[in-house]
Amino acid sequence: MTPEGKVKAGVKRILDSLGCYYFFPQSGAFGRSGIPDIIGCYKGKFFGIECKAGKGTTTALQDKELQKIEDAEGIALLVNEHNIEEVEKCLRNF
Repeated sequence: MTPEGKVKAGVKRILDSLGCYYFFPQSGAFGRSGIPDIIGCYKGKFFGIECKAGKGTTTALQDKELQKIEDAEGIALLVNEHNIEEVEKCLRNF
């Protein structure tokens, strides 16, 4: 498993433990560029989570999509192996 795959798996465990609805959107030719790795809903609140590993950074398109989520009053998170616990903290604060 890649380092980013491990981050995604950790986020998935957290979302499963909270009973969130979520999915991993398709990327590539049939997907939309820049969409976060994980899209979901918890207690009526929409969220998008972009997962990175190490010193991975977001692209301009990813930043734009995360900002659009925040502008629509959703939750946009950028998560890596060092701040993965923020997912649970953020979602539990609903």
